[in-house]
Amino acid sequence: MNPPHLATRLLHWFCAPHRVDELEGDLDELFQQRVEQVGLRKARWRYVQDVLSLMRPSLMKRATVNYPRPTTTTMLRNYVKVAFRNLTKHKGYSAINIAGLATGMAVAILIALWVANEFAYNQNYPNYDRIAKVMQNQTFDDKIDTWSSQAMQLAPELRTSYGSHFKYVVTADFPGDHLLSLGNQKITKSGNFIEPDITEMLTLTMLKGTRAGLRDPYSILLSESVAKSLFGDADPLNKLINIDKKWDVKVTGVYADLPSNSSFQNLTFIAPWDLKKKDLPEWLSWGNSWFQTFVQLADNATMETVSVAIKDAKLNKVKHESDARFKPELFLLPMASWHLYSEFKNGINTGGQIQYVRLFSIIGLFVLLLACINFMNLSTARSEKRAKEVGVRKAIGSVRRQVMLQFFSESFLIVSIAFIFAILLVVLILPAFNAIADRQIDIPWNNPLFWILALGFNLFTSLIAGSYPAVYLSSFQPIKVLKGTFRVGRFAALPRKVLVVVQFTVSITLIIGTLIVFQQIEFAKNRPVGYSRSSLVSIPIKTNALITHFATFRDELINTGSLRKWPQRIRR
Repeated sequence: MNPPHLATRLLHWFCAPHRVDELEGDLDELFQQRVEQVGLRKARWRYVQDVLSLMRPSLMKRATVNYPRPTTTTMLRNYVKVAFRNLTKHKGYSAINIAGLATGMAVAILIALWVANEFAYNQNYPNYDRIAKVMQNQTFDDKIDTWSSQAMQLAPELRTSYGSHFKYVVTADFPGDHLLSLGNQKITKSGNFIEPDITEMLTLTMLKGTRAGLRDPYSILLSESVAKSLFGDADPLNKLINIDKKWDVKVTGVYADLPSNSSFQNLTFIAPWDLKKKDLPEWLSWGNSWFQTFVQLADNATMETVSVAIKDAKLNKVKHESDARFKPELFLLPMASWHLYSEFKNGINTGGQIQYVRLFSIIGLFVLLLACINFMNLSTARSEKRAKEVGVRKAIGSVRRQVMLQFFSESFLIVSIAFIFAILLVVLILPAFNAIADRQIDIPWNNPLFWILALGFNLFTSLIAGSYPAVYLSSFQPIKVLKGTFRVGRFAALPRKVLVVVQFTVSITLIIGTLIVFQQIEFAKNRPVGYSRSSLVSIPIKTNALITHFATFRDELINTGSLRKWPQRIRR
């Protein structure tokens, strides 16, 4: 004999939770009494009437619950608050800890930026993965030498006999300094003579003119900086300038300066290959490997298949000549390998700049490890001062996992503060670092990937730096701590001693390595060369006019009185 189910549910819906149990108990007691007095049917009807009579605002009002209901975020806020209090309470310890971490992180960030810049070499070109340089192996006295230079006949041969494998094939001179003249204004800039398709291969960003401007044999494309140097704010298009006092050419285009982390970073102007070709002797043959050949593969071709296809392209042309004895073999070196994997030994790629990238990456990790070890040692050295805190937390119900989370949170806070100081330090040092490394490295503030990596870097450093303190400090037994019988054991300090030994070993190794490299550089700079280099000047001659009047130039130079010895020190 139970009261009506719907009436009971209605009571639970409308009555305040803190009153519903008491009211339901009273109604149920009355219901049982009425069943005995008036019967089940009337008792149920009176029960419904009683429930409806209780639907009053005073009984429906919810009571305020003052009992705290902590969540995970509440605990994390508590951890952060305790961490801030520890930092402000022990200012000297905090300053040493943050300064050590910030310095190590700054060095690691600088090296990471440099490594990222090295791996990003040439990747600004849209056709980066399809551009290659034609290389050749030749055998001399059973030794294989690898060259990047080719005969000027190679590009036409590749276009004619292997054209289906390529989208573009261009011949290029080796880059060098050239004299550009505009009236009485003369500047020396690094540029190159290349076939016109280079503009499409590199997908130059044209600021003025078009990429087709190089089709005119007496034309020139200028980079933005060179155009600014020669013409200022004036429009350079269709203006005449002179190259090396040999060729008068017309400016047909201006392109944006190429990035500093590019193999073409010094390509400040491009002149037509046909202009250079007219100045070459007619006797040049397949045996004269004086030039470069760049290719862009067709969309359906791969580096491996094309390398195999063109392997004997030169050998087939010289097989009836004396050059055949050198067994020339051609292959493609992808643009991805130009900067980091450009060294060959006996015909085998042995790496190159990638060795220094790996070396500095290891150094950066070691420096960061030293900073983390320093943090561990400082944290565990204060273990007795944090013991009571751990004991109280465990006594009121915290488990070891929660105590470890607290110390990891504290570690993340300190690392985050150190990261801010590290970024400021990097901003201050970066100009000097660029001057030493000969790079133009910037912090990519607008790149979301940078901030994702920065957060990952913070988390990684926090885990490494906070791992040992979290494990060690969370292992304290609350009974011994609260009774005052807790003492750091003889073997408890052993891990810290090991970390100190590791820290000093790595530091001394890095210092010794730095001194050795410094001494090698100083020796290379100051080694005896067989003559005095003091006041010795070498001036390249860029014009035939100076060669034909060399005697006059020499006499005028001697008459200036600026030479200590003459005329033996002047050589043509």
